[in-house]
Amino acid sequence: MEQVYIIMLIALALLATIDLMVGVSNDAVNFLNSAIGSKAVSFKTIMIVASIGVAVGALYSNGMMEIARSGIFTPSMFSFNDVIMIFLAVMITDVLLLDVFNTLGLPTSTTVSIIFSLLGASVFIAITKIYFSDGDFSTLESYINTKKASEIVYSILLSVLLSFALGSFVQYISRLLFTFHIEKRYKYFGAIFGGFALTAISFFILIKGLKSVTFISGESKDFIKDNQLMIIGYCFVIWTVVSQLVMSVLKYNIFKLIIIVGTFGLALAFAGNDLVNFIGVPIAAFQSYEMYTVAGQTLGAKEFMMSGLEGENLPAPFIFLALAGGVMVYTLWTSKKAKNVLETEQNLSRQGEGSEKYNANTLSRGIVRGAMYMGNGINFILPKALQFKIDQQFILPEYTGKRSEQPMFDMVRASVNLIVAAVLISIGTSLKLPLSTTYVTFMVAMGSSFADRAWDRESAVYRIAGVLNVIGGWFVTAFAAFLASGIIAYLLYVGEAFAFFAFMIVVAIFFYRSNQMHKKKVKEEEVMMSLKREDIVTIHEVIKESSDQIANIVKKSNGIFSGVVSGLSLQDLPSLKENKKAIKKLEKQVDELKSNVYYFIKNLDETSVEASKFYILILGYLQDMTQSLSYITINSHSHINNNHKQLKFNQTRDLKSVELHILELFKNIETIFDQKDFDNIDKILAEKEAVLNTISELIQKQIERIRTTENSPKNSKLYFGLLLETNDLIKATMNLLELFKEFNEYANKKK
Repeated sequence: MEQVYIIMLIALALLATIDLMVGVSNDAVNFLNSAIGSKAVSFKTIMIVASIGVAVGALYSNGMMEIARSGIFTPSMFSFNDVIMIFLAVMITDVLLLDVFNTLGLPTSTTVSIIFSLLGASVFIAITKIYFSDGDFSTLESYINTKKASEIVYSILLSVLLSFALGSFVQYISRLLFTFHIEKRYKYFGAIFGGFALTAISFFILIKGLKSVTFISGESKDFIKDNQLMIIGYCFVIWTVVSQLVMSVLKYNIFKLIIIVGTFGLALAFAGNDLVNFIGVPIAAFQSYEMYTVAGQTLGAKEFMMSGLEGENLPAPFIFLALAGGVMVYTLWTSKKAKNVLETEQNLSRQGEGSEKYNANTLSRGIVRGAMYMGNGINFILPKALQFKIDQQFILPEYTGKRSEQPMFDMVRASVNLIVAAVLISIGTSLKLPLSTTYVTFMVAMGSSFADRAWDRESAVYRIAGVLNVIGGWFVTAFAAFLASGIIAYLLYVGEAFAFFAFMIVVAIFFYRSNQMHKKKVKEEEVMMSLKREDIVTIHEVIKESSDQIANIVKKSNGIFSGVVSGLSLQDLPSLKENKKAIKKLEKQVDELKSNVYYFIKNLDETSVEASKFYILILGYLQDMTQSLSYITINSHSHINNNHKQLKFNQTRDLKSVELHILELFKNIETIFDQKDFDNIDKILAEKEAVLNTISELIQKQIERIRTTENSPKNSKLYFGLLLETNDLIKATMNLLELFKEFNEYANKKK
């Protein structure tokens, strides 16, 4: 039987490695967001600094490991077999849950995931043990460390409120000091701000972190503990002087230095605080096995109780910490899923305009409306002169470069994000409270963006909806982690080795499917990114870009229309469902093109402004085409999905004839725009009347069938709808071709 536990330990080591990788993908946003969003330094520099911070922070996490051992459950109430099943359930749940959120691009909390997984598994195992023993469920409290668990949960919830409030307050004061035109106030407040920022980061991150390492003597630690105010004072003076020298002598922007040091500090705090979430459980399992093999030979795995895990003098093996740090650094450089999560937080906190990722909801509208009423009340009380003075501090400078190169926010906000988040996380680490770094950094970023007036009336409802979605995801994490871990723990407890091997197979299948889905999603995002062209400045570039988009959309439209007719004739519901997804993606692409019109018009040179109207009309016709296709696709899917009567043979045959016309027509259009052979557009336009007449004849034939043999109202409704929307599809396509031909001739004359 001991061989099974060895295999389980190996599985836990593999799960820990996977958990580190998916965990870093989720949490990289916490310490990279500010530096990348502000574009203060190069991406390579940011990654190097963050990597060093993660590697060093991994060594600081030693003191946090007891959370996994005894922070949630009472080890003395569980046997060796029990804790192994708990630890396995926790790791299986954690890796699956985090990977789901990473794939969706939502930042969730690894701390909440691990805590509620431990809680769920412990509670379910405890209930099972009580049920099979004396049935006295009043003793359940003795199995769970309710005091510590409650303390951890309260600290997480409190940190959310504190993070938003402190982030807002510090950012508001900082913006009043520096405004958005930093260079005007920089020489007056830069050194003091640098001294404060670097003191906060160095003290709370570096000095507090020394409490956990073993190579600092006890006397040195006591000196630091007894002289904290003196150390803060000296640090402030030294860093203020250093900041002034950096600004005056080296001519280096002090905000860049703060961001570099802050990124290092936050990465260090992340590793020191969150490493327990990834390897704390496997290390606890390894230590449990060591105790069992040394002292448990006379007892079986189900009789040997794990009271030894309650001791505080159980340092994690250095080699495990070093290996974990290495895996984290490797993942930091290679993870593609981290970019999805990073994009979500930056999208919600960016200062400039752009497409919103989330849709407004009733709650977000209500919050914005309430905030507006409150703002009006405050404005009524404040003197007009003071309001004007404050508003002057928030005037944004005009950005003249490419939108893709524009920072999401400036270096003042990036510095505030790093300072406040690093301080809060480090305090939690020093108190051995595993604060959620995701909660803290996310809410600090949201608080600072709110104070910075990044949430204006154009974007507030969408940004708040996004924040509510993310926060809702955290509650889902807690509930799902508790329930899933509990169920898995119970199945492992009952099924033992058989259940263990079954779950390993499930995890392998899940990750394979998840990676395939992620690759598909990445390809779709690459297509969407290709639509955000901002380097188009001349008429001929507009012609080329428009022809590429037309060729792409016509090609996809051809496939969708053909798929719908085929699916209807064969009553193939899965095929129609896939076509429904395809038209949604196509509509999203056209909508993305329309969202980019503002920046497209701004970037055109003065001699090509007339191209704006042409481009807008082209997009309008493309939208008309996709709307017709959407009606055809959705109604066909609904007809088959509702199990209505199949189309008659004559109807199917006639639709097939239309399909052949459309296939040939769209194929020829695709060829023309792919090859930029616009002289052949006239040949396509000449076919317009013939195709429209064919559709008109089919409508007349259906009218005659209704008068004689047709007896299905649903079929007639669908059939007429398909023909009429196909008629609109052809008209929109031909109008697009006529417009393109006209503008191409105009562009050629201007050569």
